[in-house]
Amino acid sequence: MYKPNSPWTWALVSVSLVQAAIVLGFEAYAFARFQTSLRGNYGGSNPTHTIPTFLALYIFGFVYQLILVYDALRLKNTIQVIGLCIYNVGLLVYAAVQMDQIQEAVTELRGNNHILPGVWETERPYLIAIPCVIALGTLAMCIIAWKLYDEFAWTIYKHISADLRMKRRYLTFQIYIALLKFDFFFFLGFTIQFIVVVVKHNNSEFYLTIAAIPVTIIILIMAGYFTRKENTPGMLAIIILYFAGLAYFLFKLVRMYQPGRRQDYDPVRRPLTTFAIITVILIILTIVNACMCTANFGRGLKPHIAGRKLESEEEKFAN
Repeated sequence: MYKPNSPWTWALVSVSLVQAAIVLGFEAYAFARFQTSLRGNYGGSNPTHTIPTFLALYIFGFVYQLILVYDALRLKNTIQVIGLCIYNVGLLVYAAVQMDQIQEAVTELRGNNHILPGVWETERPYLIAIPCVIALGTLAMCIIAWKLYDEFAWTIYKHISADLRMKRRYLTFQIYIALLKFDFFFFLGFTIQFIVVVVKHNNSEFYLTIAAIPVTIIILIMAGYFTRKENTPGMLAIIILYFAGLAYFLFKLVRMYQPGRRQDYDPVRRPLTTFAIITVILIILTIVNACMCTANFGRGLKPHIAGRKLESEEEKFAN
């Protein structure tokens, strides 16, 4: 099993753990305060789902980030470390969006006399603190990523040698694999919000959305497999599926703002829009990198990818 073996690898793990602990603590307090302040027969209305959804996403987001941190350090993947800094910026944007969304939910419930007065005033400092903590964590992670870039550079040099063209192919492969890992989080984050707040459980759309989760996981796993095996027909099929996914998210994005459906998305329109836009950008980047990876098939990269895997196994046994 891999263990951090330098000050900067330990620093990345420490920053990620401390950030997750503080933010989840604040979110848990906001959730508890919100739930205990509800009163009357609010009938499970959509506004009451807002904070539980945010909390669930943050728990998943930070746990997944810790997994990606470990994975990036284990593989000495500089691209993934840089991606984690961008990922943290995404969490920062989400934290900023949730403030307005929660305030709107509290205001609506207060207007219907379904929540005790003073809830927003109590929660506001904690909700302001969350993006501040994430911003500080992002800054620290960027500094650490810069240091790790130098630390991991020699490992990549030994692995790929001095062939500049091969390095570029390997870089494209690393970017593509990292994008697949981040695609998973943002797709699932969008889907969780959509299922919890928007879709009615007796609606066929609910079951189709649930079914899309395992299908997406299989597609992402097969995408990585076909790239490592340099399977061109498989990659072409995956790229077609990416375009289908892009069409799906663009459809959802437009539908959120259609007059007949706007009210269904009110409790989470801003965070859903944020996730949809980020996911669309990620899918476009994934399609571009998938095409570049496919163009690199048969040019000598496959042994280096296999060698990278064996090297990691040797390190695992050495530790």
